[in-house]
Amino acid sequence: MAGLFISFEGVDGVGKSTQAERLRDYLRSRGLNVVLTREPGGTRIGAAIRQILLHGVDGDTDIAPRTEALLYAADRAQHAAHVIRPALDAGDVVISDRYIDSSLAYQAGGRELTPDDIRNLSEWATGGLWPRRTYVLDMDFADSAARLTGEADRLESSGRAFFSRTRQEFLALAQADPERFRVIDASRSIEEVWDDIRRDVDGLVPDASPRPAEMADAASARPGGAR
Repeated sequence: MAGLFISFEGVDGVGKSTQAERLRDYLRSRGLNVVLTREPGGTRIGAAIRQILLHGVDGDTDIAPRTEALLYAADRAQHAAHVIRPALDAGDVVISDRYIDSSLAYQAGGRELTPDDIRNLSEWATGGLWPRRTYVLDMDFADSAARLTGEADRLESSGRAFFSRTRQEFLALAQADPERFRVIDASRSIEEVWDDIRRDVDGLVPDASPRPAEMADAASARPGGAR
């Protein structure tokens, strides 16, 4: 595939969506076609699955761990087939707010299912499609929980022990695959986190060129440049 696939991971409240949006805007400013998506819910079918996963059905939120894993895999299969692969085939950059590593961390770490089962299920669902780069935004549970607003959904209500296991699983995944993962300290300011991501992604897309408007802005900023 000609495109570039990037994912953002971490427990709720660490700022994944904010940084994913900044990365989208930055890469677009460099002349790249970018698709920003998410899991669960990156397709219309996925949006229906997301509703079930986060809020249950008619007040019933008692979803068995294996059922939960299968629902995530179904969402991911549709997502890979209808959003991610077509964009990569077109040479675009795909940025996904969560992907397979979330299932490994939440279901195999938080829910304590078998990691091999979760990995095999997700690889079957996606045809073995993995990101080239994964940013894990890492933060202590108390700090990330304090950032959450509104009524907690089914997963956000799982408690400290669940999220502590999940966080440690994200870190273990990153340690096992340092070529793909970058762990970012998300307890810092948005700008500091973004600087780390930008410096890394510049190494992934060194040949991307700025758009004409960006070049004009740069020229006007130089001494003697266009006015």
